[in-house]
Amino acid sequence: MSKSLKKLVEESREKNQPEVDMCDRSISNMLDVHGLFTLSHITQLVLSHNKLTTVPPNVAELKNLEVLNFFNNQIEELPTQISSLQKLKHLNLGMNRLNTLPRGFGSLPALEVLDLTYNNLNENSLPGNFFYLTTLRALYLSDNDFEILPPDIGKLTKLQILSLRDNDLISLPKEIGELTQLKELHIQGNRLTVLPPELASTADTCRQTQSLQRRIMTNQRRSAGNP
Repeated sequence: MSKSLKKLVEESREKNQPEVDMCDRSISNMLDVHGLFTLSHITQLVLSHNKLTTVPPNVAELKNLEVLNFFNNQIEELPTQISSLQKLKHLNLGMNRLNTLPRGFGSLPALEVLDLTYNNLNENSLPGNFFYLTTLRALYLSDNDFEILPPDIGKLTKLQILSLRDNDLISLPKEIGELTQLKELHIQGNRLTVLPPELASTADTCRQTQSLQRRIMTNQRRSAGNP
């Protein structure tokens, strides 16, 4: 472990600092950062732009975490223990190599923002309780491999932002109309040819949805030979 990382850990412990930023430190294993998992007081941990391939079960020891950022690593799997972070509000796993989420992942009672952008996830990657994350306000699933969106999406009734751009979606479930607090719906770069009429209840606040609907209708007219 580099002296600078050791200093970060020691300063956080001695000064009771709640935030630890280890961005872009070429860390390949969290266990190599000695003392990291003794910092049970910290509320924010940033490990973005490193070389992590896994997250050790010890992450559960950081029980006061509210923000956890793993953006731009090489993480292929997560431990089931990550769901023990009962205070976690923001979890950024964007730009990794995840093709599945661990069993019990939906047992994060405080999670408000979940970023899973740029991974290898699809509808079969989500654990059975994923849609128990009813506290979510923002869910980012762009640049993955979803062909369908499970109907249980309607259970996430507090969602204000849902990003699904650049997947392989061929349709959206009618249950998406149950997201009455939705303000942003990003669905560009998919294979959608029609949108569920239930989206009308949120269309006033989802400008991109309206724009896509207009493009779909235009393309349908052209294919039918209409002017």
